[in-house]
Amino acid sequence: MNAKWERIFAALWTPTDGEGGVLRAELAANLRFLQQHRIDGVLALGSTGEFMLLTPDQRKALLQAAMESAGDLAVIANISDIRPGVVADLGRFAGSLGCAGIAIMAPPFYRVAQADLLEFFLRAGEAAQLPVLLYNFPERTGNRIELETIAAVAERLPLGGIKHSGEEWAYLGPLVKLGREKNFSVLVGADVRLAEAMAAGADGCIGGLVNVAADLLVDIFNAVKQGAPEKAQLPTERMKELARRASVVSFPLSVAAAMEARGLPVGQPRTVLSASTRENYRRLVGELRQLFREWKLT
Repeated sequence: MNAKWERIFAALWTPTDGEGGVLRAELAANLRFLQQHRIDGVLALGSTGEFMLLTPDQRKALLQAAMESAGDLAVIANISDIRPGVVADLGRFAGSLGCAGIAIMAPPFYRVAQADLLEFFLRAGEAAQLPVLLYNFPERTGNRIELETIAAVAERLPLGGIKHSGEEWAYLGPLVKLGREKNFSVLVGADVRLAEAMAAGADGCIGGLVNVAADLLVDIFNAVKQGAPEKAQLPTERMKELARRASVVSFPLSVAAAMEARGLPVGQPRTVLSASTRENYRRLVGELRQLFREWKLT
């Protein structure tokens, strides 16, 4: 029987210092904010967490710190990497920490046959000995996880769900149908489209903006589940406005700007930023701070 994940998860932002070391106090503060707004868990070291900019040892330190401060939040560890040895090592480490599960993307850059992709997922799951969340993001990896591969994983591993990110919205319907057949959840990365996704049968979301707007997304989820979609209209409009304004800087820096505007610590950038991007970022923080005041979000 697969252990399913549902409702609202944050694609956890990773606050680090200038060397990529985790800022434990800042991470703990952000996790307290998420706990206060009663989301269900976090995906640590996903795309929002910029895992590809951290070494395996830095990723391990972040996972350990997250587990120490997560409280009752489920922590799913993204162990994705192009190197199978790193995937297996991170999987075993996540298992030793007692994480709720692992997330695994298709390895990026090279094209991968679906049979080989299945083997990649199976070995990751066997190393971790934890429930699995498949993470489909073909725009980033260059490899789509096909339905037959997902079905094969569900038959061989405890598949708790799939996170579907990217632009291929039409793929959601077939995923939901397969999830019902194989007893796994379908969670979307497009948190601004949560109500629409739930209407199509999705079970929730794992989103970057959950880090800053967990309360809005919980309100949307509850409204739809209670059969009152009209109550989801205002928070949905606010999520779309937030995403529109934040898009003046690239993802995931946009998430950091929104978090900072709401008074949440974000740490230091992990990549090189131009003077113009830094200026756009500072301006965005000010605009979003004013927006949150107007919305009376504290």
